[in-house]
Amino acid sequence: MKIVCIVLSLLLGSFVTMAQSGEKNFIDQNYIEVSGTAEMEIVPDQIYLKIVISEKDKGKKTVEQQEKAMIAILQKLGIDVRKDLLMKDMSSNFKSYFLKKTVVQTEKEYQLCLHGADKIGPLLSALEAADISNISIDRVDHSQMDKFRQEVKIEAVKVAKTKAEAFAEAIGQQAGRALYIGESGNTYLPRQNPMSSNIRVRGMGITADAAAPVIDFEKIPLKYSVVVRFELK
Repeated sequence: MKIVCIVLSLLLGSFVTMAQSGEKNFIDQNYIEVSGTAEMEIVPDQIYLKIVISEKDKGKKTVEQQEKAMIAILQKLGIDVRKDLLMKDMSSNFKSYFLKKTVVQTEKEYQLCLHGADKIGPLLSALEAADISNISIDRVDHSQMDKFRQEVKIEAVKVAKTKAEAFAEAIGQQAGRALYIGESGNTYLPRQNPMSSNIRVRGMGITADAAAPVIDFEKIPLKYSVVVRFELK
């Protein structure tokens, strides 16, 4: 019984303290809730290419020969093959011909990261001249995407604050400190196989003497929205 009385006394003391301080919880405070949205478009500086080399017919260059030629071209263009070239897949298919002859068809798939679109034209021309033409763009991204995302989110909060101040002023009041900030409706996806940027160079007829094609990419859109509740004074 004595313990129960002590607990009740502590609870009553806490209640009296809160009442005397006049503090209100979040629900009891007058507030204004607004949304803020900000957008940004980023020029990609990382272009991921998919390069497939294969040995399809007897008498053609082997996969190893094509691989050496490809690496030599990349190095000549100043591309760091140790850092930016990755072999994603290697497969071998057996084909049976008449007279019980069997050959192995080997195929290798690589992922190459280019830092800037200016290298794509010369690269495609050089690879086509070396009979390597099964190339497509896998995706595009940016090396500082996290930084840009943070900047857009901060700008969205600023937009919400400006809106809250204008609304509060319209009714003769002021927007005070922020009581709640939440994200909503965020949009960011690295472009996967971008339709406007997707390039298939098979059969394009690019020669070593031809001018390297000029390639542009769509900017990567960033859009973030926030919901902010400000104290209404």
